[in-house]
Amino acid sequence: MAFQEKTIDHTLVTRQMIQTFVERLGKQISEDYAGKELYLICVLKGSFMFMADLIRELEVPCEIDFMSVSSYEGEKSTGVVKINKDLDRNISGKHILIVEDIVDTGLTLNHLTNLLSTRNPASVRIVTAFDKPMRRKVEIDVHYVGMEIPNEFIVGYGLDLDGYYRNLPDVVVLAPDED
Repeated sequence: MAFQEKTIDHTLVTRQMIQTFVERLGKQISEDYAGKELYLICVLKGSFMFMADLIRELEVPCEIDFMSVSSYEGEKSTGVVKINKDLDRNISGKHILIVEDIVDTGLTLNHLTNLLSTRNPASVRIVTAFDKPMRRKVEIDVHYVGMEIPNEFIVGYGLDLDGYYRNLPDVVVLAPDED
């Protein structure tokens, strides 16, 4: 699909707001995991910026790994979760923190937490930059939330539309297509 530039309708979250909640989350997670080792799993591709910022705020020993999971086509969730890249290491006995860019329907994270729980970790928790609880299709326990956002399709700060707009430093809402 060829890139078709869209117009930004409005900025929803500024880079300063992101920095503030990342610092808050880093402090809270560091307090909660004091004396423990943490194993962070970045859900690719959207979470890479959030993970990079968050890990610099942590004051506990930690390892990182990456999983690639997909359930979106364009602006729509397909409801089908596909693992494109699995973990590189065994997580048995480790305290797992899944780092997610956005929690929407909960289907992807529900699938992922169930899968990881079968691998005998010491614990599994979720941290997300953005949360849309009004879109939930399944109950999911999100332990750490950067900020709750309205039901709008967002891009920037790692979030994309068909692979584009990840590089925007702010989180924005794109203008609807004019038909």
